[in-house]
Amino acid sequence: MQQGTNLPKVGSYNRAVVLEAIQASGGISRVQIAAVTGLTAQTVSVIVRRLLEEGLVVEDGSAPSSGGKPRTILRVDARAGYAVGVHFDPQELSCVLADLAGNPVARLHQPLREQIGPDTVIRRMARAARRILREAGVPDGKVLGVGLACPGPLDADGVMVSPPRLPGWDRVPIKGLLQEYTRFPVTVDNDATAAAIGERWAGIARSAPGFAYLYLGTGIGGGLILDNQVYRGSSLNAAEFGHITVEPEGPECYCGNRGCVEAVCCPSAIEAALGNGADHAAICAAAASGEPEARRVIERVAQRLADAAVSVVNMLDIELLVLGGPALREVGEIYRQVIARAVAERPLARRLHGVRVETSPIAADAAAIGAASLVFHATYAPRLGALLSG
Repeated sequence: MQQGTNLPKVGSYNRAVVLEAIQASGGISRVQIAAVTGLTAQTVSVIVRRLLEEGLVVEDGSAPSSGGKPRTILRVDARAGYAVGVHFDPQELSCVLADLAGNPVARLHQPLREQIGPDTVIRRMARAARRILREAGVPDGKVLGVGLACPGPLDADGVMVSPPRLPGWDRVPIKGLLQEYTRFPVTVDNDATAAAIGERWAGIARSAPGFAYLYLGTGIGGGLILDNQVYRGSSLNAAEFGHITVEPEGPECYCGNRGCVEAVCCPSAIEAALGNGADHAAICAAAASGEPEARRVIERVAQRLADAAVSVVNMLDIELLVLGGPALREVGEIYRQVIARAVAERPLARRLHGVRVETSPIAADAAAIGAASLVFHATYAPRLGALLSG
């Protein structure tokens, strides 16, 4: 949980810290907010009063106190605002409408054909966003914006730069076009970072000061929350866990290296490794049911993912690793067990602290829910850059 500050000229930052404390807790008193944020009781009281007036927070019940009258419980009003999350995967378009608490209100999935051009796909995103709002009966005035999770690399303006699995998409201004077609403000990030933000806003990592997110989709990526801040790197493309080398003599990866995690662990690599013509979904189902050859392939992939996970844990000294993404399918628990065993036995700091490995409860829609959370995070989350600028 972030700490607030009692120095002047930081009102908006402290407001975000208090709102985050309420949202992450699922129900908290003013006294507890002061304890977890380090703010004075008076500062907390002033900020909470404003949040109540703005309709972002509601008083909802009470809890016993150690002395005196019961403490009033504060919660985020989930109906105070909504965001549309759009996840663009080369094979599928996913759309989620989420309330302010991060709860999915409605979902929409549409398959994509590879030959469709960028402008057509982006217009389909806009129509999907409008459709999900219309069917849920949410008026435009309640919509904080549209979040977009898509393959990277992305530049600071939301322009796609040579995405490796999307020929024909180089220099596509995907953020600007979606904003134009939806007429809503758009926040964009790569799919793995979006999934990590979704986990922080609405998943199992709400109160974790830092964690790594290993995202398994058509490709393999990652997201990082370090010291309560999203870490994106100098070009906004950090945490490319898919390009950690785990087999130095392995197959060539499109990035130019050999034996990258993505080259040996992505769905197409799994299909090639089994070599019987079965698709990824069928292989995962077979492995989960105990079919020997499918199980062998998945366990080998799990070991390579574990090798990368140990490197991530050693480098970042984190205590939580979250696995998510649509490629987990029925084999998520196989991956989790193998990775958990590796990070319990192999990291340098293993005698100082343990590392939890968890499968995201929103794994299948992680990027879409994360995309919606991008909007909430950009609007309400406390950011040190805003505090330190000026």
